[in-house]
Amino acid sequence: MKLKIPASLRKTAHTLLGHGYAAFLVGGAVRDQLLDRTVQDFDIATDARPETIMKLFKRVVPTGLKHGTVTVLCRDHQYEITTFRTESTYTDFRHPDEVQWSGSIDEDLRRRDFTINAIACNLDTGQLYDPFDGQSDIKCKIIRAIGNPLERFQEDPLRTIRACRFSAQLDFSIEQATQNAMKKTAPLIQHISEERIRDEFVKIMGSPLPSSGIKKLEESGLLTFILPELDACRGIGQGEMHSFDVYTHSLYSSDFPPKDAVGVRIAALFHDIGKADTMVVGEHEEIRFYGHEKKSREYTNNILSRLKFPNKEIHHITHLVLNHMFHYEPSWSDAAVRRFIHRVGQENIQDLILLRRADQYGMNRQSMDSPLLNEFQMRIDSLLEQQHVLSLKDLAVDGSDIMEYLNIPASPQIGLILHELMETVLDDPSLNTRQKLLGIAKEFYKNRLSVS
Repeated sequence: MKLKIPASLRKTAHTLLGHGYAAFLVGGAVRDQLLDRTVQDFDIATDARPETIMKLFKRVVPTGLKHGTVTVLCRDHQYEITTFRTESTYTDFRHPDEVQWSGSIDEDLRRRDFTINAIACNLDTGQLYDPFDGQSDIKCKIIRAIGNPLERFQEDPLRTIRACRFSAQLDFSIEQATQNAMKKTAPLIQHISEERIRDEFVKIMGSPLPSSGIKKLEESGLLTFILPELDACRGIGQGEMHSFDVYTHSLYSSDFPPKDAVGVRIAALFHDIGKADTMVVGEHEEIRFYGHEKKSREYTNNILSRLKFPNKEIHHITHLVLNHMFHYEPSWSDAAVRRFIHRVGQENIQDLILLRRADQYGMNRQSMDSPLLNEFQMRIDSLLEQQHVLSLKDLAVDGSDIMEYLNIPASPQIGLILHELMETVLDDPSLNTRQKLLGIAKEFYKNRLSVS
């Protein structure tokens, strides 16, 4: 198979080749082209030393100079170029204690994690170099560690999660000896930074079926160290309406949202994570989980904070988890629907509806026709199209207008007045004019807030 090489990458390689150095395309770019997948990043391996590479190219960033990696900036792309190297022991379970430059692509490939990632393409001849028969493993859809899997995972325990991630992304199985070594080295994942674990977790959640990646984490013994709160949900039954325990239901729920809705997928995975702590069995063996959405929000916040997610993402995901138990009735007035939109936030509505559909899917692993939810969606869409007032920023007046009109200073009273105006226009959007709202504010301040 002839790999597709972008023109700018070919030009970069020719600069190295023209000065007498080797240039190999390595890693995921080779693997993904062999799998006919879209390539995200193109990485080059060479025998040129880092300082030499920096002299050969005009625009270079020393992104990992200590480990032989620099980034060459082209007009439309950037390429990481790494010097062939061999490595010693990994005392910190991530970085080699000593890096030595090598003149051999074979030695460079030997230090990599899995056979499918250790195939190189000679950018001079176009020939593939595959010393560990990674192409056979690609054909057989197998994840196999290079050499002794125990050594590979002891060098960098994150590779155990990467195996689960590749399995989920590519729909590959994990070779038995590799799987056994993952189980033995699972406790070592505690030495890995939360940020690196988070990045792999997010990639698992963006795979075709996140449930398959989470199951691999469980089978490898990693889940109890990474997500103990989710692991605790195994075996928690849910009653007649559910075909699965809380753990399995959560996994299948996370499969429903589309791949680009990773935040909703994470919310679906954690939306019931508080059930293990809130389960109550009644006198007739009925199972209830009173207030589980609050406990689930608490656990989700703890997990995402522990994994160093950005605060904005934490707030969005935990907000979805907290509000996933909403209960709509056809008897709701338009004002009640507007209040719901205002309470959960217009920007969260579609994600919350998607989370509810994911929750329903996870009950039996089947898409369910939900007339009530469909009706609610239609009513929400209708009100949003009418552009009725749904948040404070939509009011015809703001805090400054109220302070000027009533001649009062900034104080908590301004917030109370704005809240009253918001409630007023949620009931009757026609009142959202500057003149009417200032008059209502004046009366509210005079009758409810002013001190004579």
